[in-house]
Amino acid sequence: MGWSESDLCGPEGEDWRVPVSELEFRQSMLAKALDNAGLEGALLHNPVDLYYFCGGRQDGAMYISAESKEIESVQYVRRSLKRAIFEAGGDNAIHEVVKFPRLSQFFETLKSHGIKQMPSMQLSSIPHSFASKFQNSLSSFEGELNDCNHLVHMIREKKSMWEIEQMRIAAEVQLQMFESISALGCEGVTELELTASAEAISRAAGFGGEISMRRFPMQCNRGVVVAGRSGGIPSFFDAAVGGIGPYPGAGMGSGFGKIKRGEPVLVDLLHAHRGYIVDMTRMFVVGKLSNEWENRLEDMQGIKEVVVDALHQRKTCSDAWVDGFELASELGYEDNLMGMKPNQTRFLGHGVGLELDESPVIANGFDRSLTVGGTIAIEPKVVYQEGSIGTEDTWLMTDSGMEPITAGAAFPWIYEWE
Repeated sequence: MGWSESDLCGPEGEDWRVPVSELEFRQSMLAKALDNAGLEGALLHNPVDLYYFCGGRQDGAMYISAESKEIESVQYVRRSLKRAIFEAGGDNAIHEVVKFPRLSQFFETLKSHGIKQMPSMQLSSIPHSFASKFQNSLSSFEGELNDCNHLVHMIREKKSMWEIEQMRIAAEVQLQMFESISALGCEGVTELELTASAEAISRAAGFGGEISMRRFPMQCNRGVVVAGRSGGIPSFFDAAVGGIGPYPGAGMGSGFGKIKRGEPVLVDLLHAHRGYIVDMTRMFVVGKLSNEWENRLEDMQGIKEVVVDALHQRKTCSDAWVDGFELASELGYEDNLMGMKPNQTRFLGHGVGLELDESPVIANGFDRSLTVGGTIAIEPKVVYQEGSIGTEDTWLMTDSGMEPITAGAAFPWIYEWE
């Protein structure tokens, strides 16, 4: 008898598909953006963007035309066609879902749909050899091959009310993850044991097992717990605190370091609900931190407030970076902000959504303000050989200004284990 659509559900039979109305709006936004960019259409391959635009990550591609061309959007699926149709909305799907033809026949297939120009592709997020293969198969089309990734990224910066709701649900689960850390922690517990307790909460709530990233090599460990000196060791990851990981091939995240009395324990945990990521960092300690560490945490809070205020005033993300960096320098952290020289990270926050490293970024060069509906993790941290300390929450820009999505003051900035 095989499987049925009723098998594809969330907890208690909930329908966890992306609403068809969301898919329709997203496709229409890209269609308008393609027109404005003078492009006839886009052929999407990136799995995260396939989920965003067509509701699933089945192996294949999706063609979306410019609005003025009035060509129906089509999802081409290698496997599984039946599942792809269901995830697109079933009988209510607003785009066609068909079997992917042989690549040698793909030109004729697209041509039969009314396509006349070489479609743009996500050249900055797919392998060169992959793009070349498609370019060669479609070489009979007129025009050059263009990159449409920037259009996709700009559309995804502004989150819908439905997307924000997913992030709020993620934040509720994330708070439970931090509470599990607070319940388990004591002297002698390893970083990995603490991470495992949070992982159990996240998995039971439906975490899908992957944190997606745009930047190559697109790897990220979502549980970074660093105790004492572990917080001062750089990793391969472009972040202030990456953790040492359990072995060199996984040289990021929690390791076998044990909690010691009086040492700072930085906990940076991600959770994703139905793909939507929230990012949060809090500090823990057995006993009490020294006055020096407490002062450093207070200063990081001050830098966070400066960055949030700059965005709240609709300053550019670049200006927010300058304001935060200048205050950090005045307080004496220039050589330790977001890492120790020469391994410093040059940002104070990053966009989040379906990927951890979305745009915009609180860094030089992002000379535009955070749009209403934009979601961003703000994370000033300071790193020394003996450890690291800082804070982080995920924020939303609303019509009235900046608003935290994650716990904010609902969870202590520093939790003291006995």
